[in-house]
Amino acid sequence: MSKLFEPIAVGGLTLANRIVIAPMCQYSAQDGRMTDWHLIHLGQLAASGAGILTIEATAVSPEGRISYADVGLYDDATEAAMAKVLEGVRRWSDIPIAVQLAHAGRKASVAKPWEGGAQIPASDPNGWETVAPSALPFNPKNPAPLALDREGLARLRDAFADSARRAARLGIDAVQIHGAHGYLLHQFLSPLSNRRTDEYGGSLANRMRFPLEIFDAVRATFPADRPVTMRVSGTDWVEGGWTGDDTAVFAAELEKRGCAAIHVSSAGLDPAQQIPIGPNYQVPLARQVRQAVTIPVIAVGLITEPAQAEAIVATGDADLVAIARAALYDPRWPWHAAAALGAQVKCPPQYLRCQPRLYRDLFSNG
Repeated sequence: MSKLFEPIAVGGLTLANRIVIAPMCQYSAQDGRMTDWHLIHLGQLAASGAGILTIEATAVSPEGRISYADVGLYDDATEAAMAKVLEGVRRWSDIPIAVQLAHAGRKASVAKPWEGGAQIPASDPNGWETVAPSALPFNPKNPAPLALDREGLARLRDAFADSARRAARLGIDAVQIHGAHGYLLHQFLSPLSNRRTDEYGGSLANRMRFPLEIFDAVRATFPADRPVTMRVSGTDWVEGGWTGDDTAVFAAELEKRGCAAIHVSSAGLDPAQQIPIGPNYQVPLARQVRQAVTIPVIAVGLITEPAQAEAIVATGDADLVAIARAALYDPRWPWHAAAALGAQVKCPPQYLRCQPRLYRDLFSNG
């Protein structure tokens, strides 16, 4: 039996298998509103056979978007646009759907990746002033962000809670809070970006304070029977930055507060990062977190082969694996993994007749 295709409970939600479609920004929204592209994108991934599908980084405020073309869930218009996309997806798929709630902090106000991805100045119609824990830009060439004051922190707590309330109204099955990749909550965690001298800066406990307050606000707002999880960067890959040991402490604090799972990625905070990129390069970070908590841990990063994913969960390095670029390249990756591992995967009835003769027991439409 394949461990990758065993069911698993994440909070009150039971997943059919251990494959997570990770959130992937599409830079195709209009004023924060999802478009037909998102229906196409999420629709094909909803037929993938994965255990859960995660909507891309979804900003809790307009200035929290990574780019002017990012998705938001911060007003009635953005909620209505997401509702329309979800209606189309759910008409044909019952895959559990999560949303990643996010704020880009000092890494906001940038161009689309295929337009260079450079930060856009606040004077440009597509730009705005960024905010951060401290007035330190991500890139020395960029303008310094505005350091958040107490009023700003309170506004952001309310924004995350409001977006969680909207997600609940949309019937979304789970919320993931984005605390990774150098975005706002990661900026609070890392000593490289957080130079505050109040209770939100300095010691590890102080640097964790605001991200934990955000988690508490979302957990208190999102229905108790639906899971709230968090994505973290296990390390900055920069000397003097956030470390695996720090991540283990943070994960344990999240578990105490009712976090249902930890999704372990890495990096994104500092241009000086030195990443040893290769297959499974982030798995040791997930393993370290798994040793610190009892809740499920998700590994991600250059996981491209079925046997590789199977080994990660079978050996206990992580409880689930997340795929992103691999799913863009091959939206039927879970089908092919099930075929390779002798498992079964759910298939839309419209596609049942494509089952290869070699794998007669591959598909289920139940």
